[in-house]
Amino acid sequence: MADQVARNMWVLFEPVHAVTYFAPEARAAFEAAGLRGFWRGYFAGRAAPLGRVESAPVIALFNSFAPQMVQRAIPDVWTRATPEEAIVARAEGATAALRTLAGSVDDRDVAEAADLAERAAGLARTSGRALGAANAALPPPTDPLARLWQATTTLREHRGDGHVAALVAAGLAGCLAVVLKAALENYPEIYGPARGWPEEDWAAARAALAARGYLADDGTPTAAGRAAYDEVEAVTDRLGGEVWQALGEAETARLAELLRPLARASSDAMPFPNPIGLPRP
Repeated sequence: MADQVARNMWVLFEPVHAVTYFAPEARAAFEAAGLRGFWRGYFAGRAAPLGRVESAPVIALFNSFAPQMVQRAIPDVWTRATPEEAIVARAEGATAALRTLAGSVDDRDVAEAADLAERAAGLARTSGRALGAANAALPPPTDPLARLWQATTTLREHRGDGHVAALVAAGLAGCLAVVLKAALENYPEIYGPARGWPEEDWAAARAALAARGYLADDGTPTAAGRAAYDEVEAVTDRLGGEVWQALGEAETARLAELLRPLARASSDAMPFPNPIGLPRP
């Protein structure tokens, strides 16, 4: 039950966070800060809470991207915008996007959702979770929509850190995870280009997964492959579920109720299917 709650909450807070990638207001804010092109804004925006990092930590923490794709963006992005400027741009862009998407959502509901999401984010244990910890350490904004976006971002990166840990523990880091997920969802055309892996790396990962019995000779997933990835997702939910157990059943249910219309509205800015693997809320 706790794992299912964690999964349900992810489906609700992830779209609110993800406006920073897909909404035109977010793209415009990154471009105004000097980060032209989708991937400059993406890598600078996500990595900025870590400070002026080189590419190696980002390759490790983001996990699913080809190293050369990250290296094209970082550290070059820091010559175009400082981490501090990227943090301001992502907050302003996401807040503007949510203001457009929220439409008729009551301001009092937004403020209450922000309060509850901040409380949940504050309960997230960040030991071993670098991206979650870096976002949790940022000073909270004053605008309720900005507070809500920052809190969902902390929750998202906290969960993402746990997901990477689960993949590493399962021996599915890097390209292996991307290839297996693409096979399971039958969308290699989304995950391949979006994560930048060269064809030779993709083929090597397929061969390695086949050798483990996770993929058949034609590249389709086996029962063992599905079970392995299902276990990764279960561990991810288990680790993420600690937040909601700490928040309590009543407040978690209330936050879910408040997030639902915002999640549905935010999903309108997203493509489906998408490389995040997020279903419609």
